[in-house]
Amino acid sequence: MVSSRVKEYYQLTKPGIIYGNILTAAAGFCIALKHPFDFKQLIFILVSTSLVIGSACVFNNIIDRNIDSRMKRTKKRALVEGTITLKNALIFGSTLGFIGFIVLLFEINILTFIIGLIAFIDYVVLYGYAKRHSIYGTLVGTIAGSASIVAGYTAATNQFNLCALLLFAIMTFWQMPHFYAIAIYRKRDYEMANIPLMPIIKGIKRTKIEIIFYTLCFFASIISLWAYGYADNFFLFFTGTISLYWLLYGLLGNRNNDAAVWAKKMFRLSLLVLLLMCAMIFIRLGY
Repeated sequence: MVSSRVKEYYQLTKPGIIYGNILTAAAGFCIALKHPFDFKQLIFILVSTSLVIGSACVFNNIIDRNIDSRMKRTKKRALVEGTITLKNALIFGSTLGFIGFIVLLFEINILTFIIGLIAFIDYVVLYGYAKRHSIYGTLVGTIAGSASIVAGYTAATNQFNLCALLLFAIMTFWQMPHFYAIAIYRKRDYEMANIPLMPIIKGIKRTKIEIIFYTLCFFASIISLWAYGYADNFFLFFTGTISLYWLLYGLLGNRNNDAAVWAKKMFRLSLLVLLLMCAMIFIRLGY
């Protein structure tokens, strides 16, 4: 019973999102080549990032409980079924956020604290509103999704510069095809929840075009990181190669009449691209 309840609270934090974001936060931290490596600081940024994101996800679950009740993949969530009360979820989310922001403020730096606060507000408030009323909700949500890699960088450097901006762009351009691919192959679910996503409002064809556009922008941003001296040739070759494959599959696989099959492959490739990009940072740009 206890382990089941712990699991429900754990799932409330959307651990998959947390894992992805601490991966990019670690990558952002390690790319700060000209700054001394501080393992303690790395642990603090990973812990605080996990707590703040977990808090934001709990509040997102609270806000979205009515939407979740209409979708097949989310209708079994604890807040929908009532196994966790609204009051307890609010206490849990608030506690995670409070501890996370305290760590950011007193153990990291004020700049990273501000970045975390902006990301939190974006995900909980701005994205929470935009995804219900605009086809650009996904774009609004990328601010929060791109913040972790920037927070990792500013935790190590305490400055927001061109490298931080490029990292933000890389994650923004990665997220758009990633989430648009999900929107295509889960289109029916989102229709049931009455969420105005791009494939629902503008159609699959328009969404495919945007996926290709953002994948191309991601490829260009990877090259830019190298062009401005923040990555070496080895990083460019391996990360650029897998990014180019992602782009080419998007273009050539687009001929497949089954949009869901194409979108699932694009989604899986996006995860591989992110994993390999971060791995290259740890191997070639980290310590």
